[in-house]
Amino acid sequence: MKLSNTPTSYKIALWVVALVAIDQIVKLLVHYNIPLGGQIEVFDWFRLCHIENNGFAFGMQLSSGGSIDWGKIVLSVFRLAMIGLVIYGIRYLLRKPDAPKGVLAGATLILAGAIGNMADSTFYGLLFDEQNAGFLTGKVVDMFYFPLFKWESVPSMLRFLVSSDGYFFGAVFNVADAYISVAVVYLLIFQYKFFK
Repeated sequence: MKLSNTPTSYKIALWVVALVAIDQIVKLLVHYNIPLGGQIEVFDWFRLCHIENNGFAFGMQLSSGGSIDWGKIVLSVFRLAMIGLVIYGIRYLLRKPDAPKGVLAGATLILAGAIGNMADSTFYGLLFDEQNAGFLTGKVVDMFYFPLFKWESVPSMLRFLVSSDGYFFGAVFNVADAYISVAVVYLLIFQYKFFK
């Protein structure tokens, strides 16, 4: 069977599997080769870190602090629901003969990113003893940090863009986060007509 004859849904599924595999391999390499909290300076403006994010995007916390972390469980259930919605959206688009390939590509990246981070939350609490967590309450492994420049006197509403030591761009993120961010920016800039 030639790849050109392969149904689009199978191609999307293969892309999702490949992208999630890349995300998970990078996370496992970081977990086993960089100590937790450690970092490697690749360039002045780029560092590889090992951070385990217990919360939502950019480290926002949803922890309830009890013996059962209901905040993490709610977040995991929310992520599962979003994955289901994206899959439903892709299936809906595949039924339309004029579905833009760019929208399908963006949705595929979002789906792969969501599944990658969901895998961390679901299984890393069981696989990594140091996380001391369980099913659906694991931490997401983050590793990319770009301290581009020092930003003095940051407006309070933009504080989330700056790290604790005053560098812009302050967020530490992973491959799955990059998939989602690139897809959202791409869809907003190049596929905005579709969403009208």
